[in-house]
Amino acid sequence: MQQAANITYWIAFTAGILSFASPCVLPLIPSYLTYITGLSFSQLEDAHPNAKVRMTVLLHSLCFILGFTVVFVLLGAIAGVASSKFQFYLREGLEWVEKIGGLFIFLFGVHMTGLFHFGVLLGEKRVHLHKKPSGYVGTFVVGVAFAAGWTPCIGPILASILMVAASSGHIGEGIGLLAVYSLGLGVPFLLAGLLFHQFLVAFNRFKKYIRLVEIVTGAMLMAVGIMLMFNLMGKLTMYLYQIVPVQG
Repeated sequence: MQQAANITYWIAFTAGILSFASPCVLPLIPSYLTYITGLSFSQLEDAHPNAKVRMTVLLHSLCFILGFTVVFVLLGAIAGVASSKFQFYLREGLEWVEKIGGLFIFLFGVHMTGLFHFGVLLGEKRVHLHKKPSGYVGTFVVGVAFAAGWTPCIGPILASILMVAASSGHIGEGIGLLAVYSLGLGVPFLLAGLLFHQFLVAFNRFKKYIRLVEIVTGAMLMAVGIMLMFNLMGKLTMYLYQIVPVQG
């Protein structure tokens, strides 16, 4: 029987979308696209780009997405392995991992809402590639470098998903959560590239709400942190199983 999707996967996917809409990523999408594709802004901005331009954007975007997905999934696997080993050596360990992880996620949320800023989260660390390596392999490397960046916006969100992965106690869960997070971040990026003209129009209307998105993201992280600290995640999932129809 196919069950309703676990709430943590929906949280991870939503977190990926919110990472894309963060002040650290969304305004830089045009720069990322011109950098990885080698196309000019005018070529991307064309309301009716030719097939060659579309294919170039598609292939380079997929390579870029694959690059950061590999890094994020690897981090998810490491988080899952670490928690699995901890659980093996200490039966009660996972419960404490979950509570401590929930506390950190809650603090990440407080930081993002602006209620209180933690200095350790404010520093921006990025891997800078002054000259992009050529070809699709080069675009993949840029994606890896993007994932290695630790910015004030995406850092707390990514760290929160890793905390959820660590609290699961399963390697597969860690890989799955970070793969879904990458999907939430990658799909909007791909659509922005393929529909660049429409993206610019939408962005000009949306940009005044970026700070609101950041506050909503912070509130979501605070809620997730509270659920982990008080072991409410499983109860919420079971409740959703009861109210969401399933197919057998």
